[in-house]
Amino acid sequence: MKVLTDAGLFLAGDGATYREHLRVSFLSLGTYSIPAGGRDPQNPHTEDEVYVVLGGHGRLWTPQGSVEVECGSVVFVPAGEEHRFIDIDRDLTVLVIFGPAEHTAGNQQSTALQVDDDDQAEAEIG
Repeated sequence: MKVLTDAGLFLAGDGATYREHLRVSFLSLGTYSIPAGGRDPQNPHTEDEVYVVLGGHGRLWTPQGSVEVECGSVVFVPAGEEHRFIDIDRDLTVLVIFGPAEHTAGNQQSTALQVDDDDQAEAEIG
């Protein structure tokens, strides 16, 4: 067991800041912080991601649309999908879970997402 004492704490900085707290073969976890009015410069990742919003407010944009995010929001973004946080009007603190660990997927196939009527997602390796 490992207690991740700094995970989820807002990281003050001039812009978007990411700090990794855990890395194992099949996942990594970190805290992503963007100050109010800040810009999210990220590019698509080769890994699937789950965002757990711990504080703040904004929107998560993809080419298919955008959703409001705030404390308690949990959003899945499949590997390779363009996305970024926009319209951040309160300091945003997000726990980010990569599967597999960030920058390790390389040329693996993307995960297909199936969503049932109850908005529960089941991932299948494609």
